[in-house]
Amino acid sequence: APTHSLAKIERNLVDSLFPVNRSKHRLYSDLQTPGSSFRKANMLDQHHTDLILKLHSAVTRIQVQRPGFNYTFAHICILNNDKTCIVDDIVHVLEELKAARSSNRTNFAITYPITHLKDGREVYNGHQLGGVTVHSKDRVKSAEAIQLTYYLQAINSLNDMVAEKWESIFCDTIELFQKSNRKVKMYPFTSSSLKEDFQKTSRVSERYLITSLVLVVTLAILCCSMQDCVRSKPWLGLLGLLTVTLATLTAAGIINLTGGKYNSTFLGIPFVMLGHGLYGTFEMLSSWRKTREDQHVKERTAAVFADSMLSFSLTTAMYLVTFGIGASPFTNIEAARIFCCNSCIAIFFNYLYVLSFYGSSLVFTGYIENNYQHSIFCRKVPKPEVLQEKPAWYRFLLTAKFSEDTDDSEETNTYESHLLVWFLKRYYCDWITNTYVKPFVVLFYLVYISFALMGYLQVSEGSDLSNIVATATRTIEYTTAQQKYFSNYSPVIGFYIYESIEYWNTSVQEDVLEYTKGFVRISWFESYLNYLRKLNISTGLPKKNFTDMLRNSFLKTPQFAHFSEDIIFSKKYNNEVDVVASRMFLVAKTMETKREELYDLLETLRKLSLTSKVKFIVFNPSFVYMDRYASSVGAPLQNSCISALFLLFFSAFLVADSLINVWLTLTVASVEFGVIGFMTLWKVELDCISVLCLIYGINYTIDNCAPLLSTFVLGKEFTRTKWVKNALEVHGVAILQSYLCYIVGLIPLAAVPSNLTRTLFRCLFLIALVTFFHCFAILPVILTFLPPSKKKRKEKKNPENREEIECVEMVDMDSTRVVDQITTV
Repeated sequence: APTHSLAKIERNLVDSLFPVNRSKHRLYSDLQTPGSSFRKANMLDQHHTDLILKLHSAVTRIQVQRPGFNYTFAHICILNNDKTCIVDDIVHVLEELKAARSSNRTNFAITYPITHLKDGREVYNGHQLGGVTVHSKDRVKSAEAIQLTYYLQAINSLNDMVAEKWESIFCDTIELFQKSNRKVKMYPFTSSSLKEDFQKTSRVSERYLITSLVLVVTLAILCCSMQDCVRSKPWLGLLGLLTVTLATLTAAGIINLTGGKYNSTFLGIPFVMLGHGLYGTFEMLSSWRKTREDQHVKERTAAVFADSMLSFSLTTAMYLVTFGIGASPFTNIEAARIFCCNSCIAIFFNYLYVLSFYGSSLVFTGYIENNYQHSIFCRKVPKPEVLQEKPAWYRFLLTAKFSEDTDDSEETNTYESHLLVWFLKRYYCDWITNTYVKPFVVLFYLVYISFALMGYLQVSEGSDLSNIVATATRTIEYTTAQQKYFSNYSPVIGFYIYESIEYWNTSVQEDVLEYTKGFVRISWFESYLNYLRKLNISTGLPKKNFTDMLRNSFLKTPQFAHFSEDIIFSKKYNNEVDVVASRMFLVAKTMETKREELYDLLETLRKLSLTSKVKFIVFNPSFVYMDRYASSVGAPLQNSCISALFLLFFSAFLVADSLINVWLTLTVASVEFGVIGFMTLWKVELDCISVLCLIYGINYTIDNCAPLLSTFVLGKEFTRTKWVKNALEVHGVAILQSYLCYIVGLIPLAAVPSNLTRTLFRCLFLIALVTFFHCFAILPVILTFLPPSKKKRKEKKNPENREEIECVEMVDMDSTRVVDQITTV
């Protein structure tokens, strides 16, 4: 939830005015720690009533063993005025119903949502009875579900420890009771269930993440391998993944050592690192393939760093800025801030490790290649004539092409035998730029935009807590039952007046009642006014008479005695009593669209509190979660917009051509628009997880598209088609390699039984797929007929096309040094 959430501020004020221990009969408005629910059949018939009371008895007998003492529910419960444990009013209703059946009385009737006990009290049961069928005059005919709630004290550390253990035994008791009574379904839920189920995602994901790691390692090695055993680089594929892993572990270690908190959203960090880190290492390997083999290793390494590290440095800076803003105080969601902070540290160390660890690994394999040693076993590869005498399998493992075997007329690059390089250069580049293919790509893009727009218009904001926990958990089961059986009435909303107003003034009373219009009211104020009217007493009394009557009525009248907990009295020096603060409880009637209605209700009441004559606040614990989702979209999107504007401003001074920024902005907008649209069509709501993925999607898109666009825009002469092919040949292999590894790593996430990882998989998969679609289809086609334009090469000679004379020293058989002149153009 947001750190500075308005609901949290309201909660602190409510707790200071009306502590939980003072709430007595009104606990249901302060706490939302439900016990168990029943479903199917009529829970109010004799069999089920006896069963529920039997379960209640079993729960109250639960013991927590501690050295020297056994704690029961009676020792840790919240006590009533008569020093007995507070239990739900529905238990008293069921006990009276059972007593009426035993004595064959038929005059006892349960009404809904307010019923009357034999002591004259009116009790609200809208949150305790579910699936209710009523007769005339709101008399309950049957109820499909019943909810019981047990309240524990939170006084000191010992009490907290005992209460936590009691909750654990409580769940075990319910499950044991369920086994012996299979005809009814029970859903236990405690104050720690949500936290436990949220962290359970990490445990259920372990074996899937190990599978993902094995698949990525395998594919990374295969992507860097080729038949030529000298030029194959399988170790570099493995070391590239090791670089990413080391950076992620370093960040995790730093977070742990500095007292950081772990949460299940951290599962997304390895995939953030996988997308950025692997592409950087594959880009370096791609640059290595473009260098001349007759160069020294130092020169080849220098060329690689000059060619690839500039773009990698810029994209790393972009990641640091984007996630840095997310880790700053601008972000008020702690989970998002910790996620962004961890990502920043991991990306920073990944950059250092690529420069040092992976760079030195590249140098090492470069020396192995120059010495014609095997890329895996590091053994010297024999010459072809020696290999001819060896078995076929031996020749296959040690196949290599020596530079002296190449004729002078051949200009082919020895790395072109790499499968992906060969595929792109020989087939794909010519196919995608074919005149007959372009119209179909443009048509496909129009279809893409249409479906994305369809989904974009249906975007919904996530406000379901089940989206962040594992699927087979108590939270999912309980919230499903809660929504099904108890959605007719919302959770009780506390209406807190925190100033000393003129309660004796008739106009003030009417103002207060006006603000609560439209709700089912359970309020001391309205009940007391009705009581006064019955006694034919005017409500426009002087202050002293009114407060005295108020206090005396609550102390002496049994049916109003329990209302005294809802009023804070204070005495002045002249023994005059004043009302400092008061509260009443409101229940809104809701339909199936409960979340949207509650959010609208919260916003309406808050706006009303700003304009009303009476100072009041409204509060319910669920408002904290509503505030979380209200800001889960706004704050991260605002941060991403700030970072995007900063990056555009920052890159404007670094890129050589402003068109690169223009194309990059359009590409990112197209990708993000498509991801949001298809994400919605795939039933993914905008919550904290999906918005973090969208922020990462901006970086991922720039990571993959920026080198392509830069190579194309900066290319001079020739044609657009020529430079599109050249850009794909230079950067396409690295993009394809990182994409394949990324997708293979994501696939196991789809099988994790958790809604959080399912959201993570769908968002990241769509980001990777849509970005790949733009890199290999949309951009190569659109750039062939849109600016920048290219000039065709002119054939006429100019001073720049001059001949160069290179002197090569040659030695004859007699060791006589002869200088020959070889003309090269």
